[in-house]
Amino acid sequence: MKRIAALVLVSFLAAQLAPLALRAEEVKIGYIDTVKIFAEYKETIDAEAIYKKEVEAWKKKQSDLETELARLREEIQSQSLMLSEEKLAEKRQTFDKKVADYNKYMSDTFSEDGLAAKRNKELTAPIVEKINGVIAKLAEEEGYSVIFDAAQGNIVYAKKALDLTERVTKLLDEQMQKAQ
Repeated sequence: MKRIAALVLVSFLAAQLAPLALRAEEVKIGYIDTVKIFAEYKETIDAEAIYKKEVEAWKKKQSDLETELARLREEIQSQSLMLSEEKLAEKRQTFDKKVADYNKYMSDTFSEDGLAAKRNKELTAPIVEKINGVIAKLAEEEGYSVIFDAAQGNIVYAKKALDLTERVTKLLDEQMQKAQ
């Protein structure tokens, strides 16, 4: 009796699930490596050069401010015995203001939401948008259901044939040449 009930249940489930299996579409999966795409894409390389140049200028200013602070500190230490209390207090007040200016500069420039972070985002956002556009176009045209990013560590194993990184890089280069 149990066998007949199990057989009837399996037959019923097979009849119910068969139409679902026929309607299921083929799943095509690929992956990319955004680190490699960024490393090889000319616009990214150009943006990185611009960013590095700007960071160097900010770091030069940082170094100049640090040099000025060191000079003032040394001046206060070397002249502390020769200066009146009033002049010494004045120099310490100047030093404290310079320290505050330095801290403000560092915060305004290098903090999480500082000038450097904003500039980096400003330079990379259009590039990320282009890359995502090329990936979406490739996925649409070639019927990919899912494309993973290997650089994010979400792939444990994948066949090399599924790697779309080179194709995305090539399409980005072609797109850039057309724009020029």
